[in-house]
Amino acid sequence: MKKLYLECNMGAAGDMLTAALLELYPDREGFLKQMNSLGLPGVAVRCIPAVKCGISGSHMVVSVNGQEETEAPEHSHHEKMAGHNYESIKSLIARLPVPEEVRENASAVYQKIGEAESRVHGVPVEQIHFHEIGTLDAVADVVGCCLLFHLLGAEEITASPVHVGSGFVRCAHGLLPVPAPATARLLTGIPIYGGDIRGELCTPTGAALLRHFVSRFGPMPPMRVDKIGCGMGTKDFEAANCVRAFWSESDAYSDEIAELRCNLDDMTPEAIGFAMNRLLESGALDVFAAPVQMKKSRPSVLLTCLCRPQLQEQLTRLMLLHTTTLGIRASACSRTILKSSFQTVQTAYGSIRIKVSRGGGITKYKPEYEDVKGAAEAHGEAFDTVYKKAVAEAEKESALWPY
Repeated sequence: MKKLYLECNMGAAGDMLTAALLELYPDREGFLKQMNSLGLPGVAVRCIPAVKCGISGSHMVVSVNGQEETEAPEHSHHEKMAGHNYESIKSLIARLPVPEEVRENASAVYQKIGEAESRVHGVPVEQIHFHEIGTLDAVADVVGCCLLFHLLGAEEITASPVHVGSGFVRCAHGLLPVPAPATARLLTGIPIYGGDIRGELCTPTGAALLRHFVSRFGPMPPMRVDKIGCGMGTKDFEAANCVRAFWSESDAYSDEIAELRCNLDDMTPEAIGFAMNRLLESGALDVFAAPVQMKKSRPSVLLTCLCRPQLQEQLTRLMLLHTTTLGIRASACSRTILKSSFQTVQTAYGSIRIKVSRGGGITKYKPEYEDVKGAAEAHGEAFDTVYKKAVAEAEKESALWPY
């Protein structure tokens, strides 16, 4: 599994994220050539070595008509680029010669920025002029970052809580508190913190990219790190101004789930079954019940629901609604699972679909019940005979199947 963890101890900006990801990508020159052939008017992109507090890394330099940016593009181009509104940027991105997924992601990132600016300024998103985040160098940062996410192909992207900095930042409207209003809105629901470092550490572009691509924010999960990329910012602080990207690639598949539990001693089996079905229909990964002994020696049922972290709140409410419990216990769990795909094998009894699960040097085959049942009935054979024949065929062909 390809896993990426972004360490945002000094915030995040589009150029920092792009540089960190580029250090992970093996064909740096190929990426830069592709970026410089996109046809962004007057834009040239290059990557240079940079050192912050003794740590070496890379810094992305974007020039527009030969002029390099010396400060965050989000706060520097009101007059020069005032004509770039939301629709013109969407149109520009839609014409870029990049994979469709990259165009969709870049457009979605700007959608998030536009909606945040719209809420902050109290005008429809169509009337927003991106005098702060709509400059061509910012477009290059967003598209470059989306392209690298696509090229790297991480299956899981997580990040640390985001350091936003402190103090004030100057923009076209005057002095604004850090985090700037649009940035603060983009980071709603994401764990953030300030500190003693004075300055804007997380830009609107950085915040929108994190919101779009990161599935979970928190401590680094257990991972075997294969590569580390360091993307350096422009400014110098007392701490190294960089985003670090940790890359892990293995054939084991791991993720995070939530485990929700409650004890029930005053519900009928029918009512418990009803609650379990409602949880499964609402997206639970698994729901199961086990007999337990509660206080006063009462026979009881321990109801457990496994779900994705993003469904925890919704399924907790359903457990409270459909059971008699007064409280739900919740735990975050890491799990390692085999990665599964479906294949079809041809047997003497017809086509049989098989779930093939792999990881950590382990391969397992599980023929689909309905296929085996139908073939056994049609040919008058025992279920176990058809099942074993399907597994044998799968084992013979497995060397030809891609992982």
